[in-house]
Amino acid sequence: MLHSKSLPRSKDTSIVVVVLETTEVYIVISLSTRRDTQVIHVDPTTGSLRYLGKHGDDVFDSEAAALNSITDGSRILSKGTTYARAVLGYAVLGSYALLLVATQLSATVPNLPGGGCIYTVAESQWIKIQLQNPQAQGNGELKNIRELADLDIDGKYYFCETRDITRPFPSRMTLWEPDEEFVWNGWLSKPFQDIGLPGHCVILLQGFAECRYFGGTGQQGGSVALIARRSRLHPGTRYLARGLNACSGTGNEVECEHLVWAPLKGGQRIPFSSYIWRRGTIPIWWGAEIKNAVSVEAEIYVADDPYNGSLQYYQRLSRRYGNKSSEVNAARQKKSGMVPIVCVNLLRYGEGKTETVLVDHFKESLQYMKSSGKLGNTWIQLINYDWHATVKSKGQQQTVEGLWRHLKAPTMAIGFSEGNYYDAKQQLKECKGLIICNDDINGEFCMESIQNGVIRFNCADSLDRTNAASYFGALQVFVEQCSRLSISLDIDAMFGLSTGRYSEYSGRSVRSLPLGWEERFDSVTGKSFYIDHNTRTTTWEHPCQEAPQKPWKRFDMTFDQFKGSTMLAPMNHLAELFLLAGDIHATLYTGSKAMHSEILNIFKEESGKFSKFSAVQNVKITVQRRYHNFLNDSSRQKQLEMFLGLRLYKHLPSIPMFPLKVLSRPSGCMLKPVPSITPVADGGSSLLSFKKKDLIWVCQTGADYVELFIYLGEPCQICQLLLTVSHGAEDSSYPATVDVRLGSSIDALKLVVEGACIPQCSNGTNLLIPLTGRIDPEDFAVTGKSARLDVQQSTYLPLLYDFEELEGELNFLNRVVALSFHPSATSRTPITLGEIEVLGVSLPWEDMLTNSRCSPEFMELLCKKSSSVHCDLGSKSSANSFLPGNDAHSSVRSCTKSLPSVQSDGSRNFVDFLTGDFDVSKSNITDNTSFGNEEEEQTNFLDDRFDVNPFAPASEVPVAKVNNQVKECGSTQLYLKFFESLSGNNKGKGLNFEQMMKLEIKRLHLDLSAAERDRALLSIGVIPATVDPNRSVDYSYLLKLSSFADNLALLGHAVLEDRVNASIGLEKGNDQTIDFWNVSENDESCYGGACEIHALSSLQASATSENQSVFVECSQCERTVCKACCAGKGAFLLLNTYRDLKLYGGSQGGGYSALTDCFVCKSCCSEMIKCVLYVDYVRVLHSLRRKDRTEKAALNAVNQVCHLESSRASDLSQSIQSGQRQLKEILDGEESLAEFPYASFLHTVETDNDSEPLLSLLVPLGNGDHKSYWKAPRDNTSVEFLIVLGGLSDVAGVAIIVSSCGYSTSDCPIVEIWASNKIHREDRTFIGKWDVQDIISSSPHLCGPEKSSSLSEAPRHIKFHFPNPIRGRIISIKMTLPHIGSRSTKFTEEFDLLSLDDSFHEPKPTNPHKSFIHAKRIVVFGNSLRKEMCPDTSVGIMRMKSYLDGSPPLGRFRIPVEAERLADNDLVLEQYLLPNSPGIAGFRLDFFNVIRPFVTHSPSSSELYMREFSLTRMEDRFVNPAILYIQVTVVKESGKLVVEEYRLPEVKENTPLYFDFPDLQEDARCVIFRLLGDVTAFVDDISELDGLKLRNLPLASGLSLSNKIKLYYYADTYEMGKIGSLSAV
Repeated sequence: MLHSKSLPRSKDTSIVVVVLETTEVYIVISLSTRRDTQVIHVDPTTGSLRYLGKHGDDVFDSEAAALNSITDGSRILSKGTTYARAVLGYAVLGSYALLLVATQLSATVPNLPGGGCIYTVAESQWIKIQLQNPQAQGNGELKNIRELADLDIDGKYYFCETRDITRPFPSRMTLWEPDEEFVWNGWLSKPFQDIGLPGHCVILLQGFAECRYFGGTGQQGGSVALIARRSRLHPGTRYLARGLNACSGTGNEVECEHLVWAPLKGGQRIPFSSYIWRRGTIPIWWGAEIKNAVSVEAEIYVADDPYNGSLQYYQRLSRRYGNKSSEVNAARQKKSGMVPIVCVNLLRYGEGKTETVLVDHFKESLQYMKSSGKLGNTWIQLINYDWHATVKSKGQQQTVEGLWRHLKAPTMAIGFSEGNYYDAKQQLKECKGLIICNDDINGEFCMESIQNGVIRFNCADSLDRTNAASYFGALQVFVEQCSRLSISLDIDAMFGLSTGRYSEYSGRSVRSLPLGWEERFDSVTGKSFYIDHNTRTTTWEHPCQEAPQKPWKRFDMTFDQFKGSTMLAPMNHLAELFLLAGDIHATLYTGSKAMHSEILNIFKEESGKFSKFSAVQNVKITVQRRYHNFLNDSSRQKQLEMFLGLRLYKHLPSIPMFPLKVLSRPSGCMLKPVPSITPVADGGSSLLSFKKKDLIWVCQTGADYVELFIYLGEPCQICQLLLTVSHGAEDSSYPATVDVRLGSSIDALKLVVEGACIPQCSNGTNLLIPLTGRIDPEDFAVTGKSARLDVQQSTYLPLLYDFEELEGELNFLNRVVALSFHPSATSRTPITLGEIEVLGVSLPWEDMLTNSRCSPEFMELLCKKSSSVHCDLGSKSSANSFLPGNDAHSSVRSCTKSLPSVQSDGSRNFVDFLTGDFDVSKSNITDNTSFGNEEEEQTNFLDDRFDVNPFAPASEVPVAKVNNQVKECGSTQLYLKFFESLSGNNKGKGLNFEQMMKLEIKRLHLDLSAAERDRALLSIGVIPATVDPNRSVDYSYLLKLSSFADNLALLGHAVLEDRVNASIGLEKGNDQTIDFWNVSENDESCYGGACEIHALSSLQASATSENQSVFVECSQCERTVCKACCAGKGAFLLLNTYRDLKLYGGSQGGGYSALTDCFVCKSCCSEMIKCVLYVDYVRVLHSLRRKDRTEKAALNAVNQVCHLESSRASDLSQSIQSGQRQLKEILDGEESLAEFPYASFLHTVETDNDSEPLLSLLVPLGNGDHKSYWKAPRDNTSVEFLIVLGGLSDVAGVAIIVSSCGYSTSDCPIVEIWASNKIHREDRTFIGKWDVQDIISSSPHLCGPEKSSSLSEAPRHIKFHFPNPIRGRIISIKMTLPHIGSRSTKFTEEFDLLSLDDSFHEPKPTNPHKSFIHAKRIVVFGNSLRKEMCPDTSVGIMRMKSYLDGSPPLGRFRIPVEAERLADNDLVLEQYLLPNSPGIAGFRLDFFNVIRPFVTHSPSSSELYMREFSLTRMEDRFVNPAILYIQVTVVKESGKLVVEEYRLPEVKENTPLYFDFPDLQEDARCVIFRLLGDVTAFVDDISELDGLKLRNLPLASGLSLSNKIKLYYYADTYEMGKIGSLSAV
């Protein structure tokens, strides 16, 4: 986005949201800071935002041009249009997406000093977008989505498009570096950041911002703005957000600022001043509870540990309000470096007052913090001033006077900020203060003084009393600000009189004119001006300068003196702002307006008239508040949490954090024409278009199967196949099964799914088929049912974790999808197809290869990752560096990789490969690789130098260490050795639960898959099921373990989420020494010394000197405990329920700060809790293994595109920019059509070992080493490149960038070129044949090695122009080394393209000189076709539909059952049929009402910080999808069994699915249905469960087969009549 510095604001931002008749949604944005218009497309399936930045595609010169492109020039195609002024946020919520826009804005602060306008959202609208994603969602989730869309935005939120207003004015930071404490739409704005358009969603603040202009007594007037920013660290409502919470934030915390400035002086200078104060509830752990809606007063309670987190609260204030420039006003500070924080407490205090307990604890909290010695340079003062009691006993005026007396000293000591804004930097030469400037402003700010410290006001709720007191405190500062800005508010000065009535407060004397001066009045304005007859000059200013005024003089006045000597109009302007702000804050906190506000009208003459009215109004508001608080607080609390993106795992548990992309559109295509009953121009590409979602594609009659080859728009890891059912009158015409093959090219396809069942269902049903990569058949053979003790036993429930997890291959370069559809056995019509979508995860290739700003960081970080991973990135033996191992001797395969750690220095930034996000301000990469002691026989994973600690700061991440034993013995041998040390000669039969868990932890640290583990165990005669922890405990204990582990997962996420928020505004903490689990993985001893627990004992202590110094206090027994005897922080959470996952702080049990460490010794933990920690730890290791696999796959993909070279990272930005200039020069006005990632090779081409990767030929210029190039093996004399372009194009020619080695007479190839639209060779058009040797004879600079590598010149290249543009999608280029004596065929203008024969007589080529084919780049140029130029298929599609009109279909009718029985947790249903029942044709299944949550375990550091620190954003559920099967066993009267198994697709809940048996089942006596697969991966809607439940155990009730299945037979509908229709299914 261009800043205002680059482009002056000349228009208002315009937003147009267009919904087409196809339900597609486009967001058209024309920013005030840009001249062009951007179009963002909302994917109608997943809801992900799509923006490429391509002119003519999603970038246009005007809004009108953009709208014309979207609607194809016809507004009739537009279903609905919403006009707005700003985008406030966007979120994908499963099957819905919500777009929040501001439809009307109010410029409440129209012109800040230095430019910028603050807008308040006057009217907003939530636009609900229905998505095609069939993801199952519970009723509770859908209810929460509706509640989120009901959140009141209007009048309560504001923003500035061009300036940072999250900090005191003027901010040192730019708009894109806001203070996170005050950003309320950070989660909602993330989708726009992910697509590289952060400025298209404003930074939203909650609170109040408005200004008023006021006049002074002289000619000078000014403006005052009141800006109130509400903190988001403790969001919530009155009785749910009081005092501190775990984030060390207080309820209703507001930072207030009033900014005063004068008009432009001297043409270019604007003087201003700013004053900051805070308001909030008391910063201790306390709360209030209302018993019912009519209670008179709420019951106040204080936590047992009320000061936990108070220190962090004051540290945050000290860091924010400490003077950033001691040179500016060091002389004014009492003590150098001290930051004063003055707390003005307005609570009732006295015997019988309910608030007295809070006042006492407030005092004690300050004493507690002072005694801790941790306040540093922070100086805190508490002023207790009972506001209500003083008003009642002394009246309003004396109350104000008393407040002024208390505030005089601290206000004068803290001061306020003063400065001048200069719009020309050359004027700053004489400035002696601090200079503030950034890219958001044209000029610079010169600060003369900066406020040091802050005054904080509080009452019980930070509402009515707080607002009044803060007004009178700010009033004194406001008058002083005006005085220093030369804006006089003295009444006497208005008449030119002496202020003799209050001469002790004024240094003025009666002003008289000097000799030779005369005063006159201007006839137009009536103002006085003065004539100096001595010099014959005039001036508006009085010649006698007034004596300096006494600073802060009004602090010493009585109220009447203040009122009598001061202009009241500005005071009332300020009071009006405070009244409005008070109502806003009261409404946000309580749902009603402010009370006791009549005192703010004290300067108005008619103020007494409102007293009686105010009393009645206050009573009304009190009743209204109590009613709203009792009934609506919990709902409003949930709304705020969802708006902020908090506790989503509870409110919206199934939504994906990172939605998949649909890669089959818009630029995907069919590589082979799809057979149809009538010709269609596009060859089947309509099946990939959402615009043709109602399409019914009728294939040829009698086809045994239909095969489709889909080319994806980008390479990706394919995760899902989404089919839209489309058929005619008979639903059996849609295919019954599908086979899926995936690959990076058409000759590298691998079968990943065979015979996936497609049930029959109604038109338009969306069926989602989860896909994994290819699974090794050997893994299938040893893992799963074959590894179990008894296949016929009851359903196996791995409630703890998936012991038998199979791992599919991950490949981020998948480009071709081959689908084979097979018809239903009962189908009587041709196969019909509907829309087909391929969903997956792609890497941000565009940013990596063409973004000169991002690419250097990408390269540097990629190289760091690559250097720390095994060189064979794609092999199974590569190291699993993400697995936590708590020991210096942690065993991994051959080498290790460290996770990134965060440093305060932001010079190196981490990136997310899947979105291109850089964490600009937070992250840095460090490599920490150390080597273990080879002499150690045992591995001790408990060393604190490696842990996955969700409580640790962001900098603490696991670092793996190499154990050379792995190199010598191998991981399998080490695993078996460890197994034997645990089991001895018992072959695993004697292992207890803890030993089994240790064995599994060892397996994961050694980077063994479940299949590799099972093969190793079977090799020594051990059945893997005997070491499965899920089978090692009895059923009731298993349920308890699972329940506690689920609770710990939610608690861990709650604590870590709070820890991240609590760290906002604070310095980075120290690394933690005890992790979340601290499980004992090997025999370990107590460290002795000061430890009083001695939970672990051993003959020989093995503690290191580092561990010997780690001693903490147990929070339960208060004894000293060493690290080895400590149970970890997860145990503390289980023993002390963490606020029931809520964000509010009130608790009678005890306060808890997310930044404070609490520990529990193992003696205070039950065996159950210890086992739970093991379970959660193993779940985390499984998750980290999945993430490590995806990262390795991502690195492998990058290395197959271009080799990583860290040495080039520094100059990569310049290289990419130069490459873009060079390409522009080569293209000469044409468009590059074959650039990776949008173009690729259709077939693999053999490549030499020391060559650049094949795909480097299509990588944009500027990437890769300048001297590197691609080359074929020396024994290959002919290669052919089949290039699929980024879209259908008119190709004008091909250019080959010559390699750095240049050409010689022996390696000049003969080049032949063809063009086509499909993969059939016989359908392609021959373009021509060129002999490069003939070309270089006239261009000698192409010969020999490159002499210079200037980036300013175009590289050496050869262009092969076509005589006429050829329209096509596939370009075939064949390069052949000629044999000796051969002659080339030259392409001349006389050749007739229609008669050209592509078969040239050539003898078998020889290569005696060992020359090789080589090239640096292949560039295809021409013009891509816009969407409106694609072929029209409407006629052909209409003809196909006519073929479906036929005889009426047979109907399905229910077969009655005699009895049915549920068994095995309702996963088994037995249905007994009546005698003489009709033959069973199939069964109907109403799909399950369950969800798959994204939280299954406590978070690891890498998982929580996935946005910043992960190479991929691929969620676990896509790496390891959960798949359900239903097994049907038909028991015949004869006793014969017929068994069928169906793989279930994912559909919306209660969708009826019909499964036909291959053969009619006659004489059936009983039908048994058994639900199999990953049943434990699904849960009921968490948002509807109470407390900390993650699931209903043992299984989700929504998986029950009760009332889900009906048997049916087919019969003619007409013959059955009306009676038969009653039994239709």
